[in-house]
Amino acid sequence: MLVCAFGCNKSRDSAAATAPTAAQAQAAAMSSAASPISAPPATTTYEKRTILTMSTRLDLMVPTGEGVQGASDAVKAAFDQVAARANEWRETSPLSAVNAAAGGQPVAVPPDLRSLLKRGLHWGRKTDGAFDVTWAALWGVWDFKASEPKPPPADEIARRLALIDWQAVQIDDKAGTVRLKNAGMKLGLGGIAKGWALDRSAEALKALGAQSFMMSAGGQVRVAGGRSGRPWRVGIRDPRGPAWDYFAVIELTDGNVSTSGDYERFFEYQGVRYHHILDPRTGQPARGLRSATVIAATGTDADALSTALMAMGREKAMALVTADPALEAVLVDSQGTVHASPGMGDRLRILHPPKP
Repeated sequence: MLVCAFGCNKSRDSAAATAPTAAQAQAAAMSSAASPISAPPATTTYEKRTILTMSTRLDLMVPTGEGVQGASDAVKAAFDQVAARANEWRETSPLSAVNAAAGGQPVAVPPDLRSLLKRGLHWGRKTDGAFDVTWAALWGVWDFKASEPKPPPADEIARRLALIDWQAVQIDDKAGTVRLKNAGMKLGLGGIAKGWALDRSAEALKALGAQSFMMSAGGQVRVAGGRSGRPWRVGIRDPRGPAWDYFAVIELTDGNVSTSGDYERFFEYQGVRYHHILDPRTGQPARGLRSATVIAATGTDADALSTALMAMGREKAMALVTADPALEAVLVDSQGTVHASPGMGDRLRILHPPKP
């Protein structure tokens, strides 16, 4: 999945892949020595910093000035903290502790991670399980990196599906704990954690006084304040085109855009395309859409919903979006036809039809 913000040809690139540790970055960002970011004039240049975090390339753009390093450090610290909390692959994370204790005793979990899990359960309810934080029971069933990949046996998928159930996640805020009801269940927040990290990064930037910025991490984009008095422009990739081919542009001053698509990891077997976005209700790759782009008030919601809409299909996805005034969506169906929610209006500009 990839959404790329563009139209910033006045920006200046500088690498930040060798960023400090999370503790150092957070201290630098929040100390009184950190330079505040002043409001940009109507015409200004922007500096881009590239940060490698959470197995993702994150591009940050802020107005050129003394506050750029502090902004970069603050974003890196926010992502590092989310990784420490919500990375199910990190043995020391509270999420891993919950997974290890599945079917047993409740596990103490920090309040912020409990809140994220509750938001995930909210979208489990709203999408009838198309988004499910317990989808990780499917780990390892599909191998997209095999030399000759093929669909897994149906009985193995069925066995894992019995362990997927967002309603079996028990959160006790009074005790400060989370429990998975059944042994073998696993939480996986890959479909929501980057959006959460962008939300926390935006809070950190605003605490430094930033009014105009853009962050892009994988398929997630967060923008604020416009760019030199104009909206930011976020491109949507053609699902059947090369990575740099954008079939549409969304103009946005403030908000979150997330795109999920069937083109990042996939293989073809006996003429059928199998991709990595799995429907947690079937254990199979989602069908009916090539990509789903969501605009939402938070990165957390945009991230979760772009994944869920892929599993829901066009009709149910659009019904959910149009019923919520805080959401907008652009969908590309299996035939390459574009469907936009009514509220997109003039913010959406189609550059060319997606390839069939």
